[in-house]
Amino acid sequence: MFTQTLTLMETNAIGIAGMVALAALTPGPNNLIVMVAAARAGCAAALPAIAGVVLGSLLLLTVALAGVNVLFAEHTSLRTLVAVGGSVYLGGLGARLLVARPGRGRSINEAPVLSRLLLFQFLNPKSWVLAVTAAAVTKMGFLRAIIEIGALFVLIPTACLLLWSSLGALLTSQLSDERVRRRFDQTMGLLLIGSAFLMLRSS
Repeated sequence: MFTQTLTLMETNAIGIAGMVALAALTPGPNNLIVMVAAARAGCAAALPAIAGVVLGSLLLLTVALAGVNVLFAEHTSLRTLVAVGGSVYLGGLGARLLVARPGRGRSINEAPVLSRLLLFQFLNPKSWVLAVTAAAVTKMGFLRAIIEIGALFVLIPTACLLLWSSLGALLTSQLSDERVRRRFDQTMGLLLIGSAFLMLRSS
């Protein structure tokens, strides 16, 4: 019986790790924001954004493990509210990139600060689905899950987001050309607005 229980826990942990890796690697709002920050000012500029995503996801997991996952699963209106809030944030950030002019106004690097991206995780349905699913399938106690599953929510997304920031940093030298930078901003802005639209459709 003990061996069967241990095998089940290991299987759940492997499944959760795969799910977290897939979510962190595939394109999404968090990846795009991190990549934009790194493309504009190098990998160091993306570190606060990465910290915000990781800490926000960890807090969201804690909330889900505490039992809010049941409330979120049962009330579709709550899921809709989350999707609308996240879409407004992404749409606004995308619009800022679309209308941005080099050398004018606030830098987009000011937007993805740690606190804002931390809070955005609570408005991101993708993050909710990840946390709720992880909480639902884990058979561990609360404290053990916070430590073991929480470690997966920290280590895997950090590695994946650092990869995305590295990809963004490769574009930094090219963005010294104002025309290239303008096209990059417009493309990223459209992608963020598209992400906001998809977020609403999936709610």
